[in-house]
Amino acid sequence: MDTETAGFVLSIIAIVMTASIIKSFIRAKYGVPLHRGRRRGRHGEETIEAERQVSLLSNENAELKGQVGRLEERIAVLERIATDKSRRLADEIENLR
Repeated sequence: MDTETAGFVLSIIAIVMTASIIKSFIRAKYGVPLHRGRRRGRHGEETIEAERQVSLLSNENAELKGQVGRLEERIAVLERIATDKSRRLADEIENLR
């Protein structure tokens, strides 16, 4: 290999290494994980814990949405009772008996 080719190869290696260092610095600065994929050990456990918490919060969110829906229905009934004329309300109560 001649000197010119060796210099070219070394410059490409230097560029790639510099880009990798800059990329790692930017990722660390903004809190992006440096490595992707599943890892064992502490990071893997944190990922599993985070997924578990998301799942628990999603379940709780679904339960709360259902509860809010039921409460909205009850409020609608109470509003109808409060704003209805007494005669109509009495008729409905009698029909239920």
